[in-house]
Amino acid sequence: MMDDMVSEETTETRTSTSTTLPGARAAEGDPMRTTDTSLSASRPPGAPTRAWRTRLVVVGIVLAALNLRPAITSLGALLEEVRDDLGMSGSVAGLLTSVPPLCFAVFGLAAPRLARRFGPGAVVCAGMAAIGAGLLIRPWAGGTAGFLAASALALMGIAVSNVLMPAIVKRWFPDRVGSMTGLYSMALALGTATAAAATVPVTEALGGDWRSGLAVWAALAAAAVLPWLALTRERGEATAARTEAATGGAAGGGAAGGLRMTRSRTAWALAVFFGLQATAAYITMGWMAQIFRDAGVAAGTAGLLLAVTMAMGVPLAFVIPRVATRLPHQGPIVIALGLCGLAGYAGLYVAPAGGAWAWALLLGVSNCAFPLALTMVGMRARTGAGVAQLSAFAQSTGYLISIPGPLLIGVLYQHSGGWGLPLALMAALMVPQMAVGVLAGRDRTVEDEATR
Repeated sequence: MMDDMVSEETTETRTSTSTTLPGARAAEGDPMRTTDTSLSASRPPGAPTRAWRTRLVVVGIVLAALNLRPAITSLGALLEEVRDDLGMSGSVAGLLTSVPPLCFAVFGLAAPRLARRFGPGAVVCAGMAAIGAGLLIRPWAGGTAGFLAASALALMGIAVSNVLMPAIVKRWFPDRVGSMTGLYSMALALGTATAAAATVPVTEALGGDWRSGLAVWAALAAAAVLPWLALTRERGEATAARTEAATGGAAGGGAAGGLRMTRSRTAWALAVFFGLQATAAYITMGWMAQIFRDAGVAAGTAGLLLAVTMAMGVPLAFVIPRVATRLPHQGPIVIALGLCGLAGYAGLYVAPAGGAWAWALLLGVSNCAFPLALTMVGMRARTGAGVAQLSAFAQSTGYLISIPGPLLIGVLYQHSGGWGLPLALMAALMVPQMAVGVLAGRDRTVEDEATR
Protein backbone atom coordinates (compact mmCIF):
# COMPACT_ATOMS: atom_id res chain seq x y z
CA MET A 1 0.00 0.00 0.00
CA MET A 2 2.80 2.42 0.86
CA ASP A 3 4.39 1.89 -2.56
CA ASP A 4 1.03 2.63 -4.19
CA MET A 5 0.78 5.86 -2.23
CA VAL A 6 4.32 6.83 -3.24
CA SER A 7 3.64 6.16 -6.90
CA GLU A 8 0.40 8.11 -6.92
CA GLU A 9 1.88 11.01 -4.97
CA THR A 10 4.75 11.30 -7.44
CA THR A 11 2.41 11.17 -10.41
CA GLU A 12 0.08 13.78 -8.89
CA THR A 13 2.99 16.10 -8.16
CA ARG A 14 4.34 15.91 -11.68
CA THR A 15 1.06 16.39 -13.51
CA SER A 16 -0.90 18.61 -11.08
CA THR A 17 -4.04 16.74 -12.03
CA SER A 18 -7.45 17.35 -10.52
CA THR A 19 -8.25 15.78 -7.16
CA THR A 20 -10.61 12.86 -7.70
CA LEU A 21 -11.52 10.33 -5.03
CA PRO A 22 -11.20 6.62 -5.85
CA GLY A 23 -14.39 5.59 -7.56
CA ALA A 24 -15.73 9.14 -7.51
CA ARG A 25 -18.31 10.07 -10.09
CA ALA A 26 -16.92 11.52 -13.29
CA ALA A 27 -20.01 13.52 -14.05
CA GLU A 28 -19.70 17.24 -14.54
CA GLY A 29 -20.25 19.10 -11.30
CA ASP A 30 -18.98 16.27 -9.05
CA PRO A 31 -17.82 18.17 -5.95
CA MET A 32 -14.83 15.88 -5.48
CA ARG A 33 -13.62 16.32 -9.04
CA THR A 34 -12.18 19.78 -8.90
CA THR A 35 -8.80 21.39 -9.24
CA ASP A 36 -7.48 22.44 -5.81
CA THR A 37 -4.85 25.11 -6.37
CA SER A 38 -4.14 25.23 -2.66
CA LEU A 39 -2.74 21.70 -2.77
CA SER A 40 0.23 22.69 -4.89
CA ALA A 41 0.74 25.73 -2.71
CA SER A 42 0.59 23.56 0.38
CA ARG A 43 3.81 21.78 -0.48
CA PRO A 44 7.05 23.48 0.47
CA PRO A 45 8.54 25.35 -2.49
CA GLY A 46 10.90 23.09 -4.38
CA ALA A 47 9.99 20.08 -2.25
CA PRO A 48 11.40 16.85 -3.68
CA THR A 49 9.03 14.14 -4.82
CA ARG A 50 11.29 11.38 -3.57
CA ALA A 51 9.54 8.24 -2.45
CA TRP A 52 11.08 8.28 1.02
CA ARG A 53 9.35 11.53 1.91
CA THR A 54 5.92 10.20 1.04
CA ARG A 55 6.69 6.99 2.93
CA LEU A 56 7.67 9.10 5.93
CA VAL A 57 4.34 10.94 5.76
CA VAL A 58 2.48 7.61 5.68
CA VAL A 59 4.48 6.32 8.67
CA GLY A 60 3.83 9.58 10.51
CA ILE A 61 0.08 9.40 9.86
CA VAL A 62 -0.10 5.79 11.07
CA LEU A 63 1.96 6.40 14.23
CA ALA A 64 0.00 9.54 15.05
CA ALA A 65 -3.30 7.67 14.62
CA LEU A 66 -2.10 4.89 16.93
CA ASN A 67 -1.69 7.50 19.69
CA LEU A 68 -5.06 9.23 19.43
CA ARG A 69 -7.02 6.97 21.83
CA PRO A 70 -4.77 4.96 24.24
CA ALA A 71 -4.87 7.85 26.72
CA ILE A 72 -8.63 7.24 26.98
CA THR A 73 -9.12 3.48 26.60
CA SER A 74 -6.21 2.59 28.88
CA LEU A 75 -7.93 4.63 31.59
CA GLY A 76 -11.28 2.95 30.90
CA ALA A 77 -9.76 -0.47 31.59
CA LEU A 78 -8.44 0.69 34.99
CA LEU A 79 -11.11 3.22 35.91
CA GLU A 80 -12.25 1.34 39.01
CA GLU A 81 -8.68 1.15 40.38
CA VAL A 82 -8.05 4.83 39.64
CA ARG A 83 -11.34 5.81 41.31
CA ASP A 84 -10.59 3.80 44.45
CA ASP A 85 -7.02 5.08 44.78
CA LEU A 86 -7.84 8.74 44.12
CA GLY A 87 -11.16 8.66 45.99
CA MET A 88 -13.38 9.61 43.05
CA SER A 89 -17.16 9.48 43.27
CA GLY A 90 -19.28 8.27 40.36
CA SER A 91 -20.02 11.87 39.37
CA VAL A 92 -16.34 12.83 39.39
CA ALA A 93 -15.52 9.74 37.34
CA GLY A 94 -18.21 10.84 34.89
CA LEU A 95 -16.51 14.24 34.74
CA LEU A 96 -13.23 12.47 34.01
CA THR A 97 -14.80 10.72 31.02
CA SER A 98 -16.11 14.11 29.82
CA VAL A 99 -12.66 15.70 29.84
CA PRO A 100 -11.61 14.25 26.44
CA PRO A 101 -14.38 15.84 24.36
CA LEU A 102 -14.02 19.12 26.30
CA CYS A 103 -10.30 19.29 25.48
CA PHE A 104 -10.93 18.26 21.89
CA ALA A 105 -13.47 21.06 21.46
CA VAL A 106 -11.40 23.79 23.11
CA PHE A 107 -7.94 22.96 21.79
CA GLY A 108 -9.19 21.79 18.39
CA LEU A 109 -10.28 25.34 17.59
CA ALA A 110 -6.65 26.48 17.87
CA ALA A 111 -5.34 23.90 15.41
CA PRO A 112 -5.98 25.82 12.15
CA ARG A 113 -4.34 28.99 13.47
CA LEU A 114 -1.34 27.04 14.77
CA ALA A 115 -1.05 25.22 11.44
CA ARG A 116 -0.95 28.51 9.54
CA ARG A 117 1.71 29.85 11.88
CA PHE A 118 4.03 26.86 12.22
CA GLY A 119 2.93 24.34 9.60
CA PRO A 120 0.63 21.34 10.14
CA GLY A 121 3.52 18.88 10.49
CA ALA A 122 5.13 20.89 13.26
CA VAL A 123 1.82 21.14 15.13
CA VAL A 124 1.26 17.37 14.92
CA CYS A 125 4.84 16.80 16.09
CA ALA A 126 4.24 19.02 19.13
CA GLY A 127 0.93 17.23 19.69
CA MET A 128 2.65 13.85 19.88
CA ALA A 129 5.17 15.27 22.36
CA ALA A 130 2.33 16.64 24.50
CA ILE A 131 0.62 13.24 24.50
CA GLY A 132 3.80 11.54 25.68
CA ALA A 133 4.45 14.09 28.40
CA GLY A 134 0.88 13.99 29.69
CA LEU A 135 0.75 10.20 29.82
CA LEU A 136 4.08 10.04 31.62
CA ILE A 137 3.15 12.67 34.21
CA ARG A 138 -0.48 11.95 35.05
CA PRO A 139 -0.12 8.71 37.08
CA TRP A 140 2.20 10.45 39.53
CA ALA A 141 0.70 13.96 39.40
CA GLY A 142 -0.86 13.49 42.84
CA GLY A 143 -4.61 13.67 43.51
CA THR A 144 -7.57 14.05 41.21
CA ALA A 145 -6.74 17.63 40.18
CA GLY A 146 -3.23 16.74 39.09
CA PHE A 147 -4.48 13.66 37.27
CA LEU A 148 -7.00 15.79 35.36
CA ALA A 149 -4.42 18.46 34.51
CA ALA A 150 -1.91 15.96 33.12
CA SER A 151 -4.68 14.21 31.21
CA ALA A 152 -5.63 17.57 29.69
CA LEU A 153 -2.05 18.02 28.42
CA ALA A 154 -2.19 14.68 26.61
CA LEU A 155 -5.67 15.42 25.29
CA MET A 156 -4.51 18.80 23.97
CA GLY A 157 -2.01 16.98 21.77
CA ILE A 158 -4.73 14.60 20.61
CA ALA A 159 -7.09 17.49 19.85
CA VAL A 160 -4.84 19.37 17.43
CA SER A 161 -3.87 16.13 15.68
CA ASN A 162 -7.54 15.12 15.37
CA VAL A 163 -8.35 18.31 13.50
CA LEU A 164 -5.31 18.42 11.23
CA MET A 165 -5.21 14.78 10.12
CA PRO A 166 -8.02 15.09 7.51
CA ALA A 167 -6.30 18.19 6.10
CA ILE A 168 -2.92 16.43 5.97
CA VAL A 169 -4.52 13.50 4.14
CA LYS A 170 -6.15 15.90 1.66
CA ARG A 171 -2.87 17.78 1.23
CA TRP A 172 -0.61 14.80 0.55
CA PHE A 173 -3.06 12.33 -0.99
CA PRO A 174 -5.81 14.39 -2.66
CA ASP A 175 -6.76 11.55 -5.01
CA ARG A 176 -6.64 8.88 -2.27
CA VAL A 177 -8.80 10.44 0.42
CA GLY A 178 -10.87 7.30 0.96
CA SER A 179 -7.92 4.91 1.14
CA MET A 180 -5.75 7.10 3.35
CA THR A 181 -8.64 8.00 5.65
CA GLY A 182 -9.28 4.27 5.92
CA LEU A 183 -5.63 3.56 6.75
CA TYR A 184 -5.58 6.35 9.32
CA SER A 185 -8.87 5.22 10.86
CA MET A 186 -7.72 1.60 10.93
CA ALA A 187 -4.54 2.58 12.79
CA LEU A 188 -6.60 4.67 15.21
CA ALA A 189 -8.89 1.72 15.90
CA LEU A 190 -5.89 -0.58 16.35
CA GLY A 191 -4.35 1.75 18.92
CA THR A 192 -7.68 2.05 20.69
CA ALA A 193 -8.21 -1.72 20.88
CA THR A 194 -4.63 -2.51 21.84
CA ALA A 195 -4.71 -0.12 24.78
CA ALA A 196 -8.03 -1.53 25.96
CA ALA A 197 -6.87 -5.16 25.73
CA ALA A 198 -3.29 -4.84 26.91
CA THR A 199 -3.53 -2.33 29.77
CA VAL A 200 -4.72 -4.79 32.44
CA PRO A 201 -2.21 -7.56 31.52
CA VAL A 202 0.63 -5.03 31.26
CA THR A 203 -0.33 -3.59 34.64
CA GLU A 204 -0.26 -7.04 36.20
CA ALA A 205 3.10 -7.79 34.57
CA LEU A 206 4.51 -4.55 36.02
CA GLY A 207 3.50 -5.45 39.57
CA GLY A 208 -0.19 -4.56 39.61
CA ASP A 209 0.28 -0.80 40.03
CA TRP A 210 -2.19 1.08 37.83
CA ARG A 211 0.26 3.98 37.58
CA SER A 212 2.79 1.90 35.66
CA GLY A 213 0.05 0.43 33.48
CA LEU A 214 -1.06 3.90 32.37
CA ALA A 215 2.40 5.46 32.02
CA VAL A 216 3.73 2.77 29.68
CA TRP A 217 1.73 4.23 26.76
CA ALA A 218 3.95 7.31 26.75
CA ALA A 219 6.57 5.25 24.88
CA LEU A 220 4.27 4.89 21.88
CA ALA A 221 3.80 8.66 21.73
CA ALA A 222 7.56 9.18 21.89
CA ALA A 223 7.97 6.94 18.83
CA ALA A 224 5.39 9.01 16.92
CA VAL A 225 7.39 12.20 17.42
CA LEU A 226 10.28 10.95 15.28
CA PRO A 227 8.82 10.94 11.73
CA TRP A 228 7.08 14.29 12.24
CA LEU A 229 10.27 15.77 13.64
CA ALA A 230 12.14 14.65 10.52
CA LEU A 231 9.46 16.16 8.26
CA THR A 232 9.33 19.51 10.05
CA ARG A 233 13.10 19.84 9.97
CA GLU A 234 12.92 20.07 6.21
CA ARG A 235 13.20 23.60 4.92
CA GLY A 236 10.00 25.41 4.06
CA GLU A 237 7.33 23.83 6.32
CA ALA A 238 6.37 27.02 8.16
CA THR A 239 6.92 29.13 5.04
CA ALA A 240 4.53 26.94 3.09
CA ALA A 241 1.93 27.27 5.82
CA ARG A 242 2.16 31.06 5.72
CA THR A 243 1.94 30.97 1.91
CA GLU A 244 -1.25 28.94 2.17
CA ALA A 245 -2.70 31.47 4.60
CA ALA A 246 -1.82 34.36 2.29
CA THR A 247 -3.38 32.68 -0.76
CA GLY A 248 -6.56 31.53 0.96
CA GLY A 249 -5.48 27.89 0.88
CA ALA A 250 -4.30 27.70 4.47
CA ALA A 251 -4.06 24.33 6.09
CA GLY A 252 -6.49 25.55 8.65
CA GLY A 253 -8.82 27.47 6.38
CA GLY A 254 -10.09 30.44 8.34
CA ALA A 255 -11.32 33.74 7.03
CA ALA A 256 -9.00 33.68 4.06
CA GLY A 257 -10.91 30.70 2.71
CA GLY A 258 -14.07 32.81 2.31
CA LEU A 259 -16.24 30.26 4.10
CA ARG A 260 -18.63 30.84 6.98
CA MET A 261 -19.43 27.38 8.30
CA THR A 262 -22.34 28.54 10.43
CA ARG A 263 -24.24 29.27 7.19
CA SER A 264 -23.92 25.70 5.94
CA ARG A 265 -26.65 23.20 6.77
CA THR A 266 -24.32 20.41 5.75
CA ALA A 267 -21.61 21.64 8.15
CA TRP A 268 -24.13 21.77 11.01
CA ALA A 269 -25.49 18.31 10.20
CA LEU A 270 -21.97 16.92 10.10
CA ALA A 271 -21.08 18.66 13.39
CA VAL A 272 -24.13 17.25 15.19
CA PHE A 273 -23.51 13.80 13.72
CA PHE A 274 -19.91 14.00 14.86
CA GLY A 275 -21.01 15.07 18.33
CA LEU A 276 -23.56 12.30 18.79
CA GLN A 277 -21.24 9.56 17.55
CA ALA A 278 -18.51 10.95 19.85
CA THR A 279 -20.97 10.84 22.75
CA ALA A 280 -21.62 7.15 22.09
CA ALA A 281 -17.92 6.40 21.60
CA TYR A 282 -16.72 8.06 24.81
CA ILE A 283 -19.50 6.54 26.87
CA THR A 284 -18.48 3.17 25.47
CA MET A 285 -14.77 3.71 26.10
CA GLY A 286 -15.32 5.13 29.56
CA TRP A 287 -18.11 2.92 30.90
CA MET A 288 -18.57 -0.29 28.93
CA ALA A 289 -15.95 -2.24 30.88
CA GLN A 290 -17.66 -1.14 34.11
CA ILE A 291 -21.06 -2.30 32.79
CA PHE A 292 -19.65 -5.77 32.23
CA ARG A 293 -17.85 -5.81 35.59
CA ASP A 294 -21.06 -4.85 37.39
CA ALA A 295 -22.76 -7.76 35.59
CA GLY A 296 -20.24 -10.17 37.14
CA VAL A 297 -17.66 -10.31 34.36
CA ALA A 298 -14.03 -10.50 35.53
CA ALA A 299 -11.91 -7.36 35.13
CA GLY A 300 -9.58 -8.94 32.57
CA THR A 301 -12.49 -10.25 30.50
CA ALA A 302 -14.26 -6.89 30.69
CA GLY A 303 -11.14 -5.22 29.32
CA LEU A 304 -10.96 -7.82 26.56
CA LEU A 305 -14.61 -7.19 25.66
CA LEU A 306 -13.88 -3.49 25.38
CA ALA A 307 -10.91 -4.37 23.20
CA VAL A 308 -13.17 -6.45 20.93
CA THR A 309 -15.48 -3.46 20.56
CA MET A 310 -12.55 -1.25 19.63
CA ALA A 311 -10.98 -3.93 17.41
CA MET A 312 -14.05 -4.06 15.19
CA GLY A 313 -12.94 -0.68 13.92
CA VAL A 314 -9.66 -2.09 12.59
CA PRO A 315 -11.03 -3.80 9.47
CA LEU A 316 -14.23 -1.76 9.19
CA ALA A 317 -12.44 1.58 9.52
CA PHE A 318 -10.51 0.69 6.38
CA VAL A 319 -13.48 -0.68 4.45
CA ILE A 320 -16.16 1.91 5.31
CA PRO A 321 -14.33 5.01 3.97
CA ARG A 322 -13.58 3.22 0.70
CA VAL A 323 -17.24 2.20 0.32
CA ALA A 324 -18.47 5.65 1.37
CA THR A 325 -16.47 7.46 -1.33
CA ARG A 326 -18.13 5.28 -3.96
CA LEU A 327 -21.68 6.11 -2.91
CA PRO A 328 -23.59 9.25 -3.95
CA HIS A 329 -25.21 9.31 -0.49
CA GLN A 330 -23.75 7.91 2.75
CA GLY A 331 -27.15 7.71 4.50
CA PRO A 332 -27.54 3.91 4.14
CA ILE A 333 -24.25 3.36 5.97
CA VAL A 334 -25.37 5.73 8.74
CA ILE A 335 -28.62 3.80 9.20
CA ALA A 336 -26.90 0.41 9.26
CA LEU A 337 -24.42 1.51 11.92
CA GLY A 338 -27.17 3.08 14.02
CA LEU A 339 -29.27 -0.08 14.00
CA CYS A 340 -26.27 -2.08 15.25
CA GLY A 341 -25.92 0.39 18.12
CA LEU A 342 -29.58 0.06 19.10
CA ALA A 343 -29.31 -3.73 19.09
CA GLY A 344 -26.17 -3.60 21.23
CA TYR A 345 -27.70 -1.34 23.87
CA ALA A 346 -30.81 -3.51 24.03
CA GLY A 347 -28.64 -6.55 24.57
CA LEU A 348 -26.68 -4.89 27.37
CA TYR A 349 -29.98 -4.17 29.11
CA VAL A 350 -31.50 -7.65 28.70
CA ALA A 351 -28.47 -9.94 29.19
CA PRO A 352 -25.22 -8.01 29.74
CA ALA A 353 -23.18 -11.06 30.76
CA GLY A 354 -24.92 -13.82 28.84
CA GLY A 355 -24.54 -12.19 25.43
CA ALA A 356 -21.50 -10.07 26.24
CA TRP A 357 -19.49 -11.00 23.14
CA ALA A 358 -22.38 -10.32 20.78
CA TRP A 359 -23.07 -6.90 22.31
CA ALA A 360 -19.39 -6.02 22.15
CA LEU A 361 -19.34 -6.86 18.44
CA LEU A 362 -22.50 -4.89 17.66
CA LEU A 363 -21.29 -1.80 19.51
CA GLY A 364 -17.95 -2.12 17.76
CA VAL A 365 -19.71 -1.92 14.40
CA SER A 366 -21.77 1.05 15.61
CA ASN A 367 -18.64 2.91 16.71
CA CYS A 368 -17.42 2.89 13.11
CA ALA A 369 -19.51 6.02 12.65
CA PHE A 370 -16.26 7.84 13.50
CA PRO A 371 -14.29 6.90 10.35
CA LEU A 372 -17.46 7.53 8.35
CA ALA A 373 -17.65 11.04 9.81
CA LEU A 374 -13.99 11.68 8.93
CA THR A 375 -14.61 10.49 5.39
CA MET A 376 -17.62 12.76 5.00
CA VAL A 377 -15.48 15.69 6.18
CA GLY A 378 -13.16 15.01 3.25
CA MET A 379 -16.07 14.64 0.82
CA ARG A 380 -18.15 17.64 1.87
CA ALA A 381 -15.50 20.23 0.90
CA ARG A 382 -13.72 20.73 -2.43
CA THR A 383 -10.31 21.95 -1.30
CA GLY A 384 -7.71 21.17 1.33
CA ALA A 385 -8.44 24.53 2.91
CA GLY A 386 -12.15 23.77 3.02
CA VAL A 387 -11.54 20.35 4.52
CA ALA A 388 -9.39 21.80 7.31
CA GLN A 389 -11.94 24.51 8.09
CA LEU A 390 -14.84 22.04 8.03
CA SER A 391 -12.84 19.60 10.16
CA ALA A 392 -12.18 22.24 12.81
CA PHE A 393 -15.83 23.33 12.87
CA ALA A 394 -17.35 19.85 12.84
CA GLN A 395 -14.98 18.36 15.40
CA SER A 396 -14.91 21.28 17.82
CA THR A 397 -18.67 21.80 17.69
CA GLY A 398 -19.26 18.07 17.79
CA TYR A 399 -17.06 17.50 20.81
CA LEU A 400 -18.81 20.36 22.63
CA ILE A 401 -22.10 18.58 21.98
CA SER A 402 -20.67 15.33 23.35
CA ILE A 403 -19.42 16.74 26.67
CA PRO A 404 -22.58 16.22 28.79
CA GLY A 405 -23.11 12.61 27.73
CA PRO A 406 -20.46 10.72 29.76
CA LEU A 407 -21.04 12.98 32.76
CA LEU A 408 -24.80 12.40 32.65
CA ILE A 409 -24.23 8.65 32.40
CA GLY A 410 -22.14 8.77 35.58
CA VAL A 411 -24.79 10.75 37.44
CA LEU A 412 -27.61 8.44 36.32
CA TYR A 413 -25.57 5.38 37.25
CA GLN A 414 -24.80 6.70 40.73
CA HIS A 415 -28.32 7.85 41.55
CA SER A 416 -30.29 5.00 39.97
CA GLY A 417 -27.98 2.26 41.24
CA GLY A 418 -28.01 0.41 37.93
CA TRP A 419 -27.55 0.64 34.19
CA GLY A 420 -31.19 0.72 33.04
CA LEU A 421 -31.54 4.50 32.73
CA PRO A 422 -28.03 5.08 31.30
CA LEU A 423 -28.62 2.45 28.61
CA ALA A 424 -32.01 3.97 27.77
CA LEU A 425 -30.32 7.34 27.25
CA MET A 426 -27.65 5.81 25.01
CA ALA A 427 -30.30 4.15 22.84
CA ALA A 428 -32.38 7.33 22.64
CA LEU A 429 -29.40 9.35 21.37
CA MET A 430 -28.87 6.90 18.53
CA VAL A 431 -32.08 8.02 16.81
CA PRO A 432 -31.10 11.68 16.18
CA GLN A 433 -27.59 10.46 15.27
CA MET A 434 -29.07 8.51 12.37
CA ALA A 435 -31.26 11.45 11.32
CA VAL A 436 -28.49 14.05 11.11
CA GLY A 437 -26.11 11.48 9.61
CA VAL A 438 -28.47 11.06 6.68
CA LEU A 439 -28.51 14.84 6.18
CA ALA A 440 -24.70 15.04 6.41
CA GLY A 441 -24.38 12.27 3.83
CA ARG A 442 -26.11 14.18 1.05
CA ASP A 443 -24.05 14.81 -2.10
CA ARG A 444 -23.13 18.49 -1.68
CA THR A 445 -20.25 20.65 -0.45
CA VAL A 446 -19.95 23.41 2.13
CA GLU A 447 -18.54 25.79 -0.49
CA ASP A 448 -21.95 25.80 -2.14
CA GLU A 449 -23.63 26.84 1.11
CA ALA A 450 -21.10 28.82 3.14
CA THR A 451 -19.27 31.05 0.67
CA ARG A 452 -19.40 34.69 1.68
